[in-house]
Amino acid sequence: VTFSTSVRALHHQWMQTIEDQLHYKAVRPHSLLVFINPVAAIQQAVDIYQFKVAPLFKLAKITTVVIVTDYANHARDYILATDFHKYDGVVCVGGDGMFSELMQGVIRRTQTKAGVDLNNPKARLAKCHLRIGIIPAGSTNSVCYSTTGVSDPVTSALHIIVGDCQPLDVCSVHQRNTLLKYSASLLGYGFFGDILKDAERARWLRASRYDLSGIKTFLKHQLYEGNISFRLATGRVGSPRDKCRCLTGCTICSEIGRRLNQNENEDDNANWNELEGKFLAINGACISCCSFRSSQGLSPSGHLANGALDLILVHKCSKFNFLRHLFRHVTNNDQLDFPFVEVYRVREFKFLPYVMSSREIALKKQKRKSHFRRNIWRRNVGRKSSSWNSDGELIMPAAIEVK
Repeated sequence: VTFSTSVRALHHQWMQTIEDQLHYKAVRPHSLLVFINPVAAIQQAVDIYQFKVAPLFKLAKITTVVIVTDYANHARDYILATDFHKYDGVVCVGGDGMFSELMQGVIRRTQTKAGVDLNNPKARLAKCHLRIGIIPAGSTNSVCYSTTGVSDPVTSALHIIVGDCQPLDVCSVHQRNTLLKYSASLLGYGFFGDILKDAERARWLRASRYDLSGIKTFLKHQLYEGNISFRLATGRVGSPRDKCRCLTGCTICSEIGRRLNQNENEDDNANWNELEGKFLAINGACISCCSFRSSQGLSPSGHLANGALDLILVHKCSKFNFLRHLFRHVTNNDQLDFPFVEVYRVREFKFLPYVMSSREIALKKQKRKSHFRRNIWRRNVGRKSSSWNSDGELIMPAAIEVK
């Protein structure tokens, strides 16, 4: 909404009223560290900040230090090495990858100062008090879209100025007691992992590379075999099929926040389930993962801060049925309402891929005519492993533990 008037006195009254309201906002920021990713998908991050965001920060009397990143993980490294006592928060101007980079730095810095072992999957993380603001300038801007409902730089800047705060779930990704990454939106194995891996080879196509890679990956229709075990979330966490949208003041997220503050824990050894089979996609959604491409998101009933993620398993099906499932993401129809799709609200999960052993590979190369060996080969056709797409970044190890 834009207000305009030719009456100078009325214009001055509006400005004075806004300044008075901002003055009484006790928790709003006064000093921010801003990171700009100049090579974000649309490559307009610098202009977006300079012409749309910076003037608003100036009017709100917010002092800023601006850093244009020069290389991958520049922002993360800077955060790990900088004293933040003089800043009220950090702001990223870019896409989901840029937000993830700042998040990695803030979480790692907080846990290191608190003496938490980052490589221990069962370690209880210390709460991060440094806030992260997002100015959308990427290709999907899923985190921004899921938290504010739009992907608009001015709207996001206004949320930052007035001090709005939204808690957000984050999951840790480990392999063999080694931290690989923290994720705040999508963890995708199979279809979404293959799209990202292929798109990385065509970065010169910019944002359109995801469309091309999506078509190629769909036509391949690659299946991946594996075993997945997961611990169901208990308590008042809602259901991934209840068609309830998480909005400001969500009672479920508020209740979970209260329980976490009181250190109420669940039994980590209870409510475990196990499945194995052939999967087209395994997706873990910490939030709804909305975007301009999919206003409902991967998990329309996903919550922002209920302490759980929605695990979506897409089993073997025909290309036609898989296309129907994908098409429903851009409509208002339920993309989870298929017999080959399962969804669970979980606290954690573990995935172990089934891949060909060295013996089975040797059997193929030898091409012997043994009936027994031919049967072994047939049973393992297609046993490959994919990669994980974690907030737009690749995780190469397929066997992971997520919590």
